[in-house]
Amino acid sequence: MEPSAPALPTQVTPPEIALSDVGPHAVRGVEVVALPVLPAGPEEGDGPVLGPGAEELAGQLGVDLLALLEAEKATGKVGEVVRLPVPLGSPDDGDLRWVLLVGVGDQGTDALRRAGATLARATKGRASVATSIAAITDDAGLEAFVVGVVLGSFSFSWRSQERPESEPVRRVVLAGCGTDRQPALSRGLALGGAGWQARLLATVPSNLKNPVWLAEQAREVADRAGLKCQVWDEQQLAAGGFGGILGVGQGSVNPPRLVRLDYTPRKSSRRTPTIVLVGKGITFDTGGLSIKPGEAMSTMKRDMTGAGVVLATMAALEAVDCPVKVVGLLACAENSVSGRAMRPGDVIRHFGGRTTEVTNTDAEGRLVMADALAYAVAEIAPAALVDVATLTGAIKVALGQRTGGFFADDEGLAASIAAAGTRAGEPLWRFPLASVYEEKIASKVADADNAGGGPGAITAALFLQHFTGDVPWAHLDIASVGDSPSESFEWTTGPSGFGARALLTWLGSEDPLAGVGAGQQE
Repeated sequence: MEPSAPALPTQVTPPEIALSDVGPHAVRGVEVVALPVLPAGPEEGDGPVLGPGAEELAGQLGVDLLALLEAEKATGKVGEVVRLPVPLGSPDDGDLRWVLLVGVGDQGTDALRRAGATLARATKGRASVATSIAAITDDAGLEAFVVGVVLGSFSFSWRSQERPESEPVRRVVLAGCGTDRQPALSRGLALGGAGWQARLLATVPSNLKNPVWLAEQAREVADRAGLKCQVWDEQQLAAGGFGGILGVGQGSVNPPRLVRLDYTPRKSSRRTPTIVLVGKGITFDTGGLSIKPGEAMSTMKRDMTGAGVVLATMAALEAVDCPVKVVGLLACAENSVSGRAMRPGDVIRHFGGRTTEVTNTDAEGRLVMADALAYAVAEIAPAALVDVATLTGAIKVALGQRTGGFFADDEGLAASIAAAGTRAGEPLWRFPLASVYEEKIASKVADADNAGGGPGAITAALFLQHFTGDVPWAHLDIASVGDSPSESFEWTTGPSGFGARALLTWLGSEDPLAGVGAGQQE
């Protein structure tokens, strides 16, 4: 008798964030008031400057907040927090217990996102905070600040006690911000929420998270977000010729799945173009018979980050008012070791007929993605195709753990993806699709070899390119950023969910396909 699957404990949720047109000193019933600290400009002299509400709050409390900054040698740089306890509350608010003076640096979007995450960490376990940080910036800055507050609050717990060790602040009031700023708040919540969801999915352990479970999550998301959803089980995958997904998944007791999600904007017609997103959904990767060392296997519950990113992106498309149709494909399998596992030397036939000699079963992600890419080209004929995968260790060697890599065969698409990543705080560095390495993926018995060797990120991209037809295509290899090695502003230690914000920033733009197709490489 098989053991029943464990149940995921209730997890913490992001803070509630609201607007208020009054100053932070006038918001009643909050436990914390947080004021921005701006570095001194040339006209201000040597000391930092306090933002809106500081003078009024200082008068209520009878303290010199600038003197406090000077005593703490504060500069206003991002990540800096000066704390003032107010154990008895203020004359106007008996609930007030803390005043936080939070550095906002140059007040650019990166700085404000980091300030938001800093505030989130500084207020964990609190009931409420009112802050005027968003009042000093434009809508792009408010959006970034909200993203930081949300993602800086993220945590995951599967402990014996019912309550998590730390919980996010329950409510954040953006003081000095009227209802005209609701669109920016909504967009920030959508971007931050997508990053949260992608991170959560990647963090769930694989004794619960298998391809069937991930497909069920997709169904639930589709129901909530009004998306169409189709799931192929193992019999349907076999009938459809999805040999890559089946080959990778055949060694596991948990059968593989392919998931399709369809988003249609409210104002759409037959002429509305379609973009396809493909996500790698390896719910655990042992490496198969080409088994990984134990240490390298320890983070492989997050090898489905690409699928999680695509799922989280699909869920938030309406919230960012995406103007094009989008299809999300999640290629899900568990790469396990058993007597039925795929062997080095096996030849598999992908959707559409192309064959691959498997010389390394640990190069499995490209095998499942190839099926989904080929299906997208043949059955959907999109205007653009983007895949997301924690694909190669080589990209991590090249970039470390704070920058993602990407490839593209279209100049317009490459420019849009790079710009969106920068704006969203998920930087991506473009690598070349260097055809000089094509010979590395040649096979003597099949159309290609799945493990062409170094340069590994490039040969993997070249392998995938053969399944993209003449559709403008970008490949995001996020193995470098699949895990955050430490707490760093909006990044929390562990699986990162990197990519959802970048994709939503691109897809939520006025014309995501602007310039796409005009400069496709040969």
